Amino acid sequence: MHVRVAFGSLLSFFLSQCDVHCRGVFVSACEKANRFLSCLNSPQCRKSSWTMEQAGIESGTLVNVNTPVPVEQKTTAVEASETGKRKNDDPDDPETSGRGKRRRGAGGKKLRPGERYIPPPQKRNPGVSFSQEHFNETSYYFEAGLRKVYPYYFDFKTYCKGRWIGKSLLDVFKNEFRAESIGYYQKAAKEGRIRLNETPVEDLSVVLRNNDHLRNTVHRHEPPVVGRPLEILVDDGEVLVVDKPASIPVHPCGRFRHNTVIFILGKEFGISELHTVHRLDRLTSGVLLFARTLETSKKLDQMVRDRQLEKEYVCRVEGEFPEDEVICEEPILVVSFKIGLCRVDPKGKECRTVFQRLSFNGKTSVVRCLPLTGRTHQIRVHLQYLGFPILNDPVYGSSAWGPHRGKGGLVGKSDEELLQALVEEHHSQENFNMLDIADDCIGIAHKADKNKASEKMDKSAGTAESDKSGESCPVQVDACGSDKKLDCIEAVNDNNTVKDCQNPQPAKSHGNETGANDSSQKTPPDHLCSECKLVRPDPTEKELIMYLHALRYKGPDFEYSTQLPDWAKEDWVEAD
Repeated sequence: MHVRVAFGSLLSFFLSQCDVHCRGVFVSACEKANRFLSCLNSPQCRKSSWTMEQAGIESGTLVNVNTPVPVEQKTTAVEASETGKRKNDDPDDPETSGRGKRRRGAGGKKLRPGERYIPPPQKRNPGVSFSQEHFNETSYYFEAGLRKVYPYYFDFKTYCKGRWIGKSLLDVFKNEFRAESIGYYQKAAKEGRIRLNETPVEDLSVVLRNNDHLRNTVHRHEPPVVGRPLEILVDDGEVLVVDKPASIPVHPCGRFRHNTVIFILGKEFGISELHTVHRLDRLTSGVLLFARTLETSKKLDQMVRDRQLEKEYVCRVEGEFPEDEVICEEPILVVSFKIGLCRVDPKGKECRTVFQRLSFNGKTSVVRCLPLTGRTHQIRVHLQYLGFPILNDPVYGSSAWGPHRGKGGLVGKSDEELLQALVEEHHSQENFNMLDIADDCIGIAHKADKNKASEKMDKSAGTAESDKSGESCPVQVDACGSDKKLDCIEAVNDNNTVKDCQNPQPAKSHGNETGANDSSQKTPPDHLCSECKLVRPDPTEKELIMYLHALRYKGPDFEYSTQLPDWAKEDWVEAD
């Protein structure tokens, strides 16, 4: 359909545009026209026109750049572009003030009766690091040579996973969050501790949809770690090097948050925004590198890829290790990334470790280890394969691997059978302090022990209202999760009484370790928290360390090292 426009109207519009273009400048009509035509032919103008047209299409309004626009409207657009504000930044806009048109929050459509509004997922910033707000969640205290954390409330947050879509919250808690009973989650929901898209959920029968955001508030207890302070070896503004004690994870994972190297450095030394160069297993001690700057991090990462970093470890193994140099090149396969269990397998990745015996005391040997590749648990797996597992390795030295304990790669069990055997062995010994296996593998057995301990306490107290006793114990298995790790098992002390771990005996502070015995961070026992009703014996130092130590890291122009640990000395004898 063609529209006729009077020549006079078209000329008036053309001249008005020339007036706008040459506003404030006295020039002839001809000059105005030339300037206006030059502007229309410029790349900037064409780009601007295209942008305006696109914006009109996206907003649902077709905009014709050839349609005359009132001067007042153009002026408003110019002012908005100069200030960087959008139309919706205007507080009086009906779409943002709630008056007039529907709010855009519902996705531009009305919700049907009974339909839940699900906000769009928030964009995550992978560069966010921990801040003082996180460090202030709780504080440390020291008791019996252990670093402990006062229990605290913590929000576990997650978006709905693909496998959860269409399932009820009840089904998800029942099948994937088995550290607590369904009864606990039902009570927690009634008290507003479980929120879906920031709205408290009282009925767990609600069906999950894509982009649902789940928040679960728990009373969190962290396992104790060795109380030896972190020692900073080097801090030159580019690299931070620490001597990590055994039993302390590098970064928050599983049940550990404040009892981690990252949090201890932040809370006690005021050091944050570090870049991880490499990691050490929780039970491994020794040299740990962090980059202070992104540039240094990239430089060190390139050295790792180019295999320019020489790593040297020491360990103490069972038996008399050969005097001659031993090189193991067996490929290593990760049995489960979730569990962190590996074994020698032809389908695994190439691997190479050089071993050299340093000493032998008649029963055990100290061995120097040079891993030339960086596979998960490489040293531990290769030593197991050679028949000389690390003396107190809770996983690769376990009899669950069979009569030969995995020597020569002989296991005789499927991966599932092996995992089950490992769990049963540590379960029978009532010691999960050294075992790093995910809760979903042993949550049921763990829950059975928890219930058994609770029943024993209830009978000894003569009441089922043990949650009123006011006691608490600072160790917990997270109430959230299939990806959490179980390292200890509940027990009742000899006389079946409950001690008050919220009021520990005074402990000696370790220099710059702030927060020791700070009662301001203590929380009263939580009536829903099963951990507050239980008592665990403190783990011994032997249960918290493994005889594997990162002795030295060397690069093209640097070398960082620590002293040999006591157990690596030639005259060391294991205590009974």
